[in-house]
Amino acid sequence: MRAGELKSLRVAVLGMSLAVGATAAGPARAFDPGAGVTKESGPFALFKFGFSAYKSGRKDEAVEAYRYAAEKGHTGSRWALANMYAYGDGVAENDLEAFKIYSEIAQQGVEPGSEDTGYFVNALISLAGYYRRGIPDTPVRSDLSQARQLYFQAASTFGVAEAQFQLARMLLSGEGGSVNVQQAKKWLNRARKNGHAGAMGVFGNVIFQEGQTARGLAYMTAALGQCSPKDRPWLQAMQEQAFSLATEDDRRVAITMSQNMHLQNDDD
Repeated sequence: MRAGELKSLRVAVLGMSLAVGATAAGPARAFDPGAGVTKESGPFALFKFGFSAYKSGRKDEAVEAYRYAAEKGHTGSRWALANMYAYGDGVAENDLEAFKIYSEIAQQGVEPGSEDTGYFVNALISLAGYYRRGIPDTPVRSDLSQARQLYFQAASTFGVAEAQFQLARMLLSGEGGSVNVQQAKKWLNRARKNGHAGAMGVFGNVIFQEGQTARGLAYMTAALGQCSPKDRPWLQAMQEQAFSLATEDDRRVAITMSQNMHLQNDDD
């Protein structure tokens, strides 16, 4: 799995940012007797112990705790294990195993307002990525229609910016269905207002191509100043190409406009 693509999708749940990892998998060992947690403990106690163990560098204990909690149906622990398999983080990378666990989370659904909502939405987006690409040498084939549907569910029901952005990209390219530029622009705008710099840049590129040269270039320039390091290369290439095609007057206007454009609160 493309780590850069999925790591940006991690959702903070219960006030914790769970960057879960593990050392090389080995034989399970007993927990620290002083910790007051055993494999017979409740799933949430195991989950908390796993998180604490991970933060303290006792990653073998963290893996063990998450596995026991996952066996008892704890969604957050299932999600943590799926991430480890997806990223090859402390265990052998296994996208098919990650896909299976994400599927279990998605299939169990989520109650409105549940504390498991973040895990559920993450599972939907992770599955969408797998369906978009497929998993080589496994029964999981590319299914662009299914990927688009999953992105739509996460984008519309839960308002997740990354899902809105990916859905818009599929609408622009015709992946998994027909091309729909107007719908793509709608989702790009929503993602932009939810703080997605990539969506701001792509929205700018779309309207630039429609003839709104200065305004489109302004969005791309503003996005370049607000994006994450991993998005900078493709945003910069897109902005520089547009900049080279714009007139000197449009460039000056765009630079001025871009200084007043901010994610979440600039005018349409």
